[in-house]
Amino acid sequence: MPGPGSLPELEVEPAFPNVSLGRMVHLTYPPGGGDRLYLVLQPGLIVSFENRQDVEALAVFLNITERVGDRGNEEGLLGLAFDPEYESNGYFYVYYSAANPRRSVISRFSAKSGRGDESSEKQIMVIPQPYSNHNGGHLVFGPDGYLYIGVGDGGSANDPQGHGQDRTTLLGTILRIDVSTLDPEGRYSVPPDNPFAGEGGGVREEIWAYGLRNPWRFNFDPDTGDLLAADVGQNAWEEVDIIRPGLNYGWNVMEGAHCFDGGRSLSSLLRRGTGECDRDGLELPVVEYGRDGGCSITGGYVYRGTRLPSLAGAYVYGDFCSGKIWAVRMAGGTVAEHRLLVHSDLMIAAFGEGPEGELYMLSFDEQIYRFKAP
Repeated sequence: MPGPGSLPELEVEPAFPNVSLGRMVHLTYPPGGGDRLYLVLQPGLIVSFENRQDVEALAVFLNITERVGDRGNEEGLLGLAFDPEYESNGYFYVYYSAANPRRSVISRFSAKSGRGDESSEKQIMVIPQPYSNHNGGHLVFGPDGYLYIGVGDGGSANDPQGHGQDRTTLLGTILRIDVSTLDPEGRYSVPPDNPFAGEGGGVREEIWAYGLRNPWRFNFDPDTGDLLAADVGQNAWEEVDIIRPGLNYGWNVMEGAHCFDGGRSLSSLLRRGTGECDRDGLELPVVEYGRDGGCSITGGYVYRGTRLPSLAGAYVYGDFCSGKIWAVRMAGGTVAEHRLLVHSDLMIAAFGEGPEGELYMLSFDEQIYRFKAP
């Protein structure tokens, strides 16, 4: 692995110049790799295309636009994860917003002959949503074979219903469930080693970690097994967290590593960060940035590709508002190196990863980008 001081300055370029789509929010691939990438569109479509730079043809993989509610800017079809046994069982999982009543839905679908079967939907989790924002929406299968789900605090501003610190709700959390045991009604099971399994008192056993405001993308490092998440801040601090079981990441007692009191007045803003809150039992971020860096963090991946050896082992993340993209390299649980890779003009809604470990940036200018050396 490259040593500290080796993170490069980079530029960005179109990765697939002939692919131009609106509201792209996720790019992934099924287990086993293959030659196709799968692109999630917020209105309710998943399309696939060949993994080559000159590709032009797109194929619809799944169309659930009639089921998806995307009136809110942060609502829609937000997540896709292929089952670890997808090659044999054809299962994949999606996270989408629905309306009347407003709710988040996690469902399993089946693919037939390379196309998702819309009639195969089996809803496995439905989470009532009080507001239209902070839906999280990311789905990832961990190296343990369990499904991890990111859920925001329910929305509005300042977490008015206190969901972040309430373990009796699924909101404001990362969840961990076992979907290999689904029964005909779609009921999942809770892994027995979940941190709150058997606690009682109404505590949700699905919770893996809590105290999150809006985890907008998280992923495992395939080499170390670390789970890194980007949590969108309220109005002052954005953060990157290493997610570990049972930990409380502080929202809304804290925003980043700083005390948060709801921002109710100018004087409260001035007091922020003075230590006037109880930090006991709260996990602090490994990286944070303020409004000089942007206004909405977008989580990425630990780079394990081959095109850019000097980036190997670094976690890459960006900001939707500023277009800045950073990398942080950890050593022994602490930050060994952290630097700005590129100040792009992109509206980075999400990062994506291909089977070869290369990274992509999905921008709301309707293009997919990749890194290149200057």
